Amino acid sequence: MDDDPQMQPVDPAMVKYLRALVTALTATMIIGFIIIVALFVTRFAGGADVTLPVSVTLPDGTVPAAFTQGGNWYAVVTASDDILIFDRATGQLRQTIRIEN
Repeated sequence: MDDDPQMQPVDPAMVKYLRALVTALTATMIIGFIIIVALFVTRFAGGADVTLPVSVTLPDGTVPAAFTQGGNWYAVVTASDDILIFDRATGQLRQTIRIEN
């Protein structure tokens, strides 16, 4: 009956060691969280403004499925597997690309 774990004495040195480990882990987690928040703030605060066209005029019967944009163009992917590339300044259709299956 002397093997009962509840009756064994606690080593004070082990308690101090565990307390130091828990304190170090807590400090590491707090510092890591602060660093992650700082990285989010610095990365997203200075991001370039995304300007979307006010309106996009698509050909009749065209159903849009996706939109993307580049420096001086934007593109609409249609449900019929076409990519329509428009000029950003004029809004005119530059190019049509057919996606082959």
